[in-house]
Amino acid sequence: MAAIRRLCVLKVVVPGLVAANASRTALCGAFVYQAGWVRNMNSSRLQSVGILETPKQQGKYETGQLFLHKVFGYRGIVLFPWVARLYDRDVASKTEERNLEEGLYTTAGKEVKGKTHTYYQVLIDSRDCPYIRAQTEGVTFLGNTENSRSLYAIPGLDYVSHEDVLPYTSSDKQPIQHELFDRFLTAQPGRIPPFTARETLRAWQEKNHPWLELSDVHRETTENIRVTVIPFYMGCREAHNANVYWWRYCIRLENLGEETVQLRERHWRIFSLSGTLETVRGRGVIGREPVLSKEQPAFQYSSHVSLQAPSGHMWGTFRMERSDGHMFDCRIPPFSLESKSDDNSSPHGFVGN
Repeated sequence: MAAIRRLCVLKVVVPGLVAANASRTALCGAFVYQAGWVRNMNSSRLQSVGILETPKQQGKYETGQLFLHKVFGYRGIVLFPWVARLYDRDVASKTEERNLEEGLYTTAGKEVKGKTHTYYQVLIDSRDCPYIRAQTEGVTFLGNTENSRSLYAIPGLDYVSHEDVLPYTSSDKQPIQHELFDRFLTAQPGRIPPFTARETLRAWQEKNHPWLELSDVHRETTENIRVTVIPFYMGCREAHNANVYWWRYCIRLENLGEETVQLRERHWRIFSLSGTLETVRGRGVIGREPVLSKEQPAFQYSSHVSLQAPSGHMWGTFRMERSDGHMFDCRIPPFSLESKSDDNSSPHGFVGN
């Protein structure tokens, strides 16, 4: 079975087509992977890009591994791994759930035992960016120290869980199109995978480690809607003679059921170590009210929060609506906002070149 699957041709959408969710079609024990199946006003086409490999059940993928994202369907390449702690509230006790409902936020993320889980820093193929339901500028950094609200992003960076990697091989000399591909990676024929890290990638990883590091992942499911949150510390800046601490957080929503739902509202509660508790309500997220259907079950976005204290907590709910009009609240798992030692140095990136 595995030998047959490795011989299958991998196919993805050619640029210019409108992509929906990725899907797999079983074919006699093998499968053709259709990354974002395919619709256009006049025609539908798939383009062969490589040969599918058997996903790893154990061990990590190496730098230079080509892959398709299992959920979002884009082409990508692995830069380096992160080992995170995954706090999965779907295994929490009923007592803990009651505590959350009563607002006992002071132990957010700690009453659930974390387990280690591998994620990867990856580059997204720029040809696929317009067609995926995830922000492709979600990895952001603080700008210079003179303006605490100055942010910049490096497009086409993502964090991918080990189980979302569908590895493949390609004979293309540059199988991924991204402005950092040639700066970070170099071809090494005869090696598997055939790309290795340049010194520029190692230096960039070392200099930006505090701002890139993925350490904690929080997950919870409500009525078949799974919410995953990954917080990142971004640094501290001075504003109006006070320190302002910044975090970004990446949120992924997945519909694990059959019924279509739409995100209508968000409700956040933000607790700061300084003793303040802020409530934020609003329509949708990042100006959108995404629909999660069987065909397009996932949506991912990033946002930011700042506190005048070195730590805090966030938790909340998303108000979801089913196709029959039924509304329900989907819990956002509580997560900690923790600062790190900060030398006020700016992150080092490659922007606008």
